[in-house]
Order: sequence, then C-alpha cells, then structure tokens
Amino acid sequence: MKILAIETSCDETAVSILECTGDEHGAEFRILGNALISQIDLHREYGGVYPALAKREHAKNLVPLLASALEEAELLHEDTQSIPHDVHESLVTILSREGELCEALLAFLSESERPDVDAIAVTAGPGLEPALWVGVSFAKALSLAWNLPIVAADHMEGHILSSLLTTNDGITYELPKPKLPLLALLISGGHTELVLMKNWLSYELVGQTRDDAVGEAFDKVARMLDLPYPGGPEVSLLAEQNREDATTNPFTLPRPMLHDPHSDFSFSGLKTAVLYLTKGKELTDIQKQQLAHEFENAVGDVLYAKTLRALDDTQAKTLAIGGGVSANTHVRRMFTEKLSRDLPDTLLRIPSRALTGDNAIMIGVAGYFHALRQEFTAPEQLVANGNQSLSSAV
Repeated sequence: MKILAIETSCDETAVSILECTGDEHGAEFRILGNALISQIDLHREYGGVYPALAKREHAKNLVPLLASALEEAELLHEDTQSIPHDVHESLVTILSREGELCEALLAFLSESERPDVDAIAVTAGPGLEPALWVGVSFAKALSLAWNLPIVAADHMEGHILSSLLTTNDGITYELPKPKLPLLALLISGGHTELVLMKNWLSYELVGQTRDDAVGEAFDKVARMLDLPYPGGPEVSLLAEQNREDATTNPFTLPRPMLHDPHSDFSFSGLKTAVLYLTKGKELTDIQKQQLAHEFENAVGDVLYAKTLRALDDTQAKTLAIGGGVSANTHVRRMFTEKLSRDLPDTLLRIPSRALTGDNAIMIGVAGYFHALRQEFTAPEQLVANGNQSLSSAV
C-alpha cells in the first residue's frame, strides 16, 4: 500500500510517500519520497511559533512539497488534465480560506496525472489548530480530486510508532512486533505525558504534566539565559559543555513531585526557580553553562523517576520515548544507561534523530496501520482538533 502523508501541526510542513507492507506483527516502510520545510528561522524573531505565520507558510509550501515528494518517488507524471467543473467548484469551496493554496493546487492538478497512491494520511491533531486546518483542507481537496480515502492521523500516535522503527539506511524502516504492554513517554514543546498501549493502537493516559510541557520549560529557561529560539537545543548544548568541563556546580534546583505517588509531572516550579536565580543578574558564560546543566539534570531526574514509577505500575514490557525532546542527548543517554541497569528486561525504543521532530513519515506509518483496518474518515467529517487526546482519538 502506498500512503501519501501530510503534516502541518506546528512549524514544519512535510509531505511523504511511503510504500508499506506487513501488519502489527511486523511491518516494513520504504520511503519513496520525503519533503520537509522548517519555519524555525521565520519564527525566531517572535521567540516562538506565531500561528498566523505558520498557517500562511503551510499554505505556501504544501503544493511544492507535494510535487517534490512525488517526483522523488517517481510518481509525478506531467500531463495536461481537465478538471471537471463540479470538481473545480468543490475544490474552490474546500480551499475557500486558502486562496494561495487553492490557486497553486488547481494549477498543479491541471498539469499532473493522478499518482499511483492508495490513501492519504493527514495530521488532524493535536497541534496549532490554524496550522492543522491547512493540512486537513489540503487532504480533503486531494481526496476529492484523486478519489482517495483519508486517514485522520493522530500526531502523538505518530511519535509513538516512529520510536519503534529501526533502519540501516534511512530509506527502509522496519517495525518489529512490539512487546506489549507498551508505555510511551511523549515529550515535546506541547506535551509531556505517559501513555499505555495494552493492545495494539489502543491507548490509556497514565500521567501528564499539570502545567508546562517539558519542551516549553526548556524554551522558557532559554529565554531567561538570553539564548535564541528554539531554546531546547541551546540549553542542551550549554549543559553538555559543562558536563565535559566537570567543574563543581554552585546551582541547585528542585525536582518537582519527584517522590509523589503518581505519574504526573510539573515543570512550572522548576522554571520559576531558574527565574529567581537569574532575575536582575548578569550571568557569566560559565554560570549559564552550570545553570543549564543543573536544569537539564533536574528535568532528566523527574522524567526518569516518573517513568520508572509508571513502568512498575503498568508492568509494561516496552518503553517508547517520542517527541522533539527525545532528541536531547542527556535524555537519550540517561534512559539508555539507567534503564539497562534498573530494568534490564524492559525494551527501550527511542527514534532516530531524523524522526524526533515533526515529520510526515511518522504520519504515514500511523495512517497505514489504520488504513489496514479500513478506518477512514469521510472528507465532510474530517476536522482539525488542536486539543485532540490520543486516548480518545483512536
């Protein structure tokens, strides 16, 4: 089965073409085409993602990325096509709020044959709702033009499943049959949660942040340290520099709710503690490194302790870590080293760095497994939901 995947949940626009085989007992995914544009440079001056700008950029980027992915997959066949009047009018209606996208798509469809793909997978949530709607509307339009079914993919499920993928070349990925129950730690700019998968594609929320997401805390601390956006990688870089220096660290930060008898998180107090240490002060470069080091250690300690508690409570056999913060060097190293010591029989899965950020490959993988079940969404019922919960989405 060939899946055309679309991702527009935040500040990356991505389109991929995947050739998929197998099922939950073992699947293989060959990346035929993959195109992605990051908007980070555009949002940097705002210190975070500006939704209206993200929406505009998605509308501008989707058709060129679709053409690029199809061309890489050798599925782009140029030929003059006549769009039936009723289809033309319906496309204009679907994309009525996206004039630039509508014009570009109509031009593309009039010059290209229908590609040899079987279904469309599009991120329906969670994420920035204005950004999500661009991708959802684009998928609806392609579904109508090419008579293709649509899977409404969950962004966080994509992160879970992508963490299970293995690859030797970055082109062909395998997803071996996972050992269930599986516990997923999802850590990103908008999410910090523990999700249990007892049965394949069935989810239960075990724990979540009560305030800031961990990626959000990284970004806020970065601003306190006068570091550029996105702040997470910058804080991590300073922390790693201090680890290599191995000097005595004068800073001590709290580990919120570390010993509380539940699997929820809180990072607001930790962020506030950093604020008190930096407010009205000119920190030296060494002090910034030391504070970043202590902050990252505190985050790591909380993430690990809460996850270990959840593993014990759920008796999960596999731990999957997904989301943008799973790219953090300290988090990856700490979980790898500590879990092998504390729970050597628990299988740890962390995605390759290429799949830690938002991407369409993970959306295609998630979409494929639901397409196997014929779990398609009628275009007229497809909506974007910025606050979608994984435990109730599928």
